[in-house]
Amino acid sequence: MSTGLPEKPASGVRSMNSVLSTLRVFEEVALRQPIGVSDLARVTGIPKSSVQRCLVTLQQAGWLKVVDPERARWGVTMKALTLGLRSAGEQDLRAVAGPVVKRLAAETDETVLLGLRDGEEYVIVAREDTTQVVRVVQEIGSRVPLRATSAGLAIMARLEQAEVDELLERDLTEFANAPVPDPDELRAEIAQTAKRGYALHGSSSWYRPHVASIAAAITNAAGQPIAGVTLAVPQTRYDRSREKTLAPLVVAAADEISRLLAAS
Repeated sequence: MSTGLPEKPASGVRSMNSVLSTLRVFEEVALRQPIGVSDLARVTGIPKSSVQRCLVTLQQAGWLKVVDPERARWGVTMKALTLGLRSAGEQDLRAVAGPVVKRLAAETDETVLLGLRDGEEYVIVAREDTTQVVRVVQEIGSRVPLRATSAGLAIMARLEQAEVDELLERDLTEFANAPVPDPDELRAEIAQTAKRGYALHGSSSWYRPHVASIAAAITNAAGQPIAGVTLAVPQTRYDRSREKTLAPLVVAAADEISRLLAAS
């Protein structure tokens, strides 16, 4: 029986489904990078052949790239990252913070990561590597929950309690095959971070247990925590006694970036 309404051509429906699948693949790569075709097919429920087509399409458009050729794993490009920074209104963060990040890496000879808050997630937007052979590697564009990073907890330590409670109420079951700490444990870590003025690697050890880190929040002109700077060290090389030397350098770098942002 005819409804009197025009029917959508089958080709139009297929095109829309293809677009939605491509966007889904892009979102999952941005969240889980670096990630391969098999894992993408598993988390999206999209056939591997379709996932591969989506990846190639996004690569040709400049949104994705192969970041690990040996294992054929994918990640986002600077094109996607730059657009994200612009939409967040903090497109000048990398330009302003770049010299400070480089100097901190040179002073400590350890990897320094610069990240930006995006809602309940933390996005790595720049990295300056150590000259040492054993180093911490985290892809630019990587996204993780705020609560999974020391920088994220440093940011949360600057937020109003109501916003922190809202963030911790959101479900986060298992991430990277690691058990998520109880919200009360995280609240205690956030309180300690606020007291000392920086976050320590212990607060994020559930996510990356082999990485030690010291992080501090970066604020905008209104004093709102929008980003973070992290000194990341392989756990095997980290000596807790260095905290008194390294932590002030990280805090000073974050404060300097905050002042530069406020003046820009």
